[in-house]
Amino acid sequence: MIDIENLTKNYGTLTAVDNLTLHVDEGEVFGFLGPNGAGKTTTVRMLCCIIAKTSGSAQVGGFDIGNKADQKKIRQIIGLLPENPGLYDDLSAYKNLDFFGKLYKLPVAMRQERIETLLKQMDLWEKKDIATGTFSKGMKQKLAIARALIHEPKVLFLDEPTSGLDPEATKMVRDTLLDLKAEKRTIFLNTHMLDEADRICDRVGILKTKLLTVGTPEDLRESLWGKKTVFQIDAVTDGVLAAIEQLGYSNIKTDNDKIIIALKNPDEENSAIVETIIAAGGHVKNVSEIMPSLEDVYLKMVKGGQ
Repeated sequence: MIDIENLTKNYGTLTAVDNLTLHVDEGEVFGFLGPNGAGKTTTVRMLCCIIAKTSGSAQVGGFDIGNKADQKKIRQIIGLLPENPGLYDDLSAYKNLDFFGKLYKLPVAMRQERIETLLKQMDLWEKKDIATGTFSKGMKQKLAIARALIHEPKVLFLDEPTSGLDPEATKMVRDTLLDLKAEKRTIFLNTHMLDEADRICDRVGILKTKLLTVGTPEDLRESLWGKKTVFQIDAVTDGVLAAIEQLGYSNIKTDNDKIIIALKNPDEENSAIVETIIAAGGHVKNVSEIMPSLEDVYLKMVKGGQ
């Protein structure tokens, strides 16, 4: 659905996006992570044909962002939620959506049906005649998502949809995004909320002008140091450690009454290690798996100079 190859954007001597190559499948929720100034918003603006690329290429829904004839077609098949919702505060929720539906030249009957469907989906139907300026931040953000969906776009671009929201509003918007994911919509999500990306995204990419890494949240966590199993026993003795080493494990760490081992396949290897510990005179109290968080991966990639 989105194909990007060596996409670059320069502002004078400043490179905002550097040779980005990326593919996003139809129906995928892709998360773009990165610090402020990493190039996330610039990338979205290029893909939405708001600003021109410097070099490289990109297609959205098979249309070329560098082709003027295709740019209009791209705008017709995408929905965009920018950082600033840009709603008309003096208009009601219904009239806001009606205005933007008219811009997309939706027929009256279709427009009315879409507005009712979206406002009910966003739990805003009972407030349809209330001025948007009286809405909370979370309600405005949900209305802005509805606006982006009014013409049933094939691709939805969301730029920091929970930025500046309180926890309640953040959950409100996140639940809405999970509903959209369940509908198998193609979503390109810019965020620095790592928990949000972990819960919502099928894959994530970490950008710092250049694309540092890309993969599923689980794959990225595992790539940091693999799966590690913690065996908590009554006492860590030389005999127990020697017995485990005889199984072929050399990278063994200890922490008080815990033995920590990196395993490729814990489901198959744990039982043999437990039996070995018991045979060496140890008593196993607990076996658990530890995995780095997406935050650990993010910090390593962004701050580790990679």
